[in-house]
Amino acid sequence: MSRGAGVVESSDDHNASLEEKDCPSPNLDTSKDSKSGEDSSSESSSESESDNEEPEIEKTNGEPGEPSAEESYAQEFNKIQSHCEHCNAENKHNEQVTPRLLSRGQFLLKVDTEGVYQCTETGLIFEVNKKVDIKYCVLSWSKYADLIVKPWIVGGPLFDVKCDPASLTSIQFPHSLCLGHRDANMMFKVFHVKSSGATLEYTVDHSATHVKWHVSSLSPVGPVIQSEEAVYHHGAVILYKTIDHNPSLSFRVYIATNNESFIKDISKSVKHSSKRFMKIDKPPVCQKLLQNGKKYRLISEPEAEITPEEIEFVDGSLLKLKSYIEVYLEQPVEFKLLLVEMDSEEIVWKAKLRECDWVQHDQNQKIPKTSISGNRRRKMSSSLADEGVYDKRMKQVDASDGAKSRTLLTDAQLITLAGKLGEEWIQIAIANLELEISDIDDIREKKDDVTIYKFKMLKKWQEKEHCNATAQNLYNCLKNVVSIEIQGVLEGFLQET
Repeated sequence: MSRGAGVVESSDDHNASLEEKDCPSPNLDTSKDSKSGEDSSSESSSESESDNEEPEIEKTNGEPGEPSAEESYAQEFNKIQSHCEHCNAENKHNEQVTPRLLSRGQFLLKVDTEGVYQCTETGLIFEVNKKVDIKYCVLSWSKYADLIVKPWIVGGPLFDVKCDPASLTSIQFPHSLCLGHRDANMMFKVFHVKSSGATLEYTVDHSATHVKWHVSSLSPVGPVIQSEEAVYHHGAVILYKTIDHNPSLSFRVYIATNNESFIKDISKSVKHSSKRFMKIDKPPVCQKLLQNGKKYRLISEPEAEITPEEIEFVDGSLLKLKSYIEVYLEQPVEFKLLLVEMDSEEIVWKAKLRECDWVQHDQNQKIPKTSISGNRRRKMSSSLADEGVYDKRMKQVDASDGAKSRTLLTDAQLITLAGKLGEEWIQIAIANLELEISDIDDIREKKDDVTIYKFKMLKKWQEKEHCNATAQNLYNCLKNVVSIEIQGVLEGFLQET
């Protein structure tokens, strides 16, 4: 670990007054140097509400040769841990350990003896003093955006860590910054959310890749930074292709800091879009550092329609809405994408996209039902490719019905069904149509007739299912939970198709 002016180990009157001025919220205070075992561990990590926030991942057996949900999720982390020439990994002496991936995007690490262990999936480094089971996951920074005020900025991913605090001496958090030789005027701290509010706690040390913190108690924690100089970010470019029936190609290109929290937020944003997407697997790590305020241009060869033509980079970790560049080609041809820094004209990132990068999803649509695993998948983490979500929906459609199963429901049919549903419509929406309670709250914001509520609920389901919003699919979802009368209505829809 490198020590210097950037390491905050002693009290500093100037910095203390700065924090009091810029962090006026009563929920955000600045603590002194946090020593392991000196602070109470009564702050439960359950306060992070990560179980409510993080989407689920189903543990599946998977088909032969096909990665399981856990493996696919873990691959998201493996792709974004590269560092530039200034940030060669300094922690090779730590024992590398691979955790087990649980549901809801959580990792479980079991260690049998004291030592220093580095998670191969997230980059977290745990110093333990005895046998312990550690459970942890990546959280979103945007939930705490109001508590991060200037001059402090996000320095790396936010984590929720759960274990016996007495067993854990220190945690080293991976950060997404390139320090190079510019860390003399940088100050790292650890943002720590407790039941009493958020605090900024002193770090023990920092290196080119990590920020070390003595564990005081366990709840959401992550590195933040204050710098008098320009901050340079390791960058990542994430690609998604729109899934539709048009022969043209449409992509979203996200330019992000190399930060698991940010990248996970992008996946969530794509997942909850009104459109459907598949993730394009290309090396995401930028070849050149990104800097706030710098302008970048995306170039396509052959030429494509690109909107916007240029962007100014900002770290969007605290933003709920993630900005992106849209790329549109009228014909499905192979092409190159290059991200260029406008001041220097240097290439920051490049990739070649071939037909095989996106046709696999279309081929999966033709797989007969008998060749798909019978395990029904729950909602997956936004870090997973959307192909798995599509497979799940395909299982709900009876392929034996041929063209009938592919005929979409009309508004007239949905309003007819809405008039038949009873008081149990909310339970049906959540348990059987897999809508969220937030969807129901949105529907009930305006005072409408209850039949209109039910109709809007069915429209929400239709928007979510897209091309699978068929009479057969809806019948399969509801046949075991609705009355004989409603079953008859659904069977009538099947006869009409």
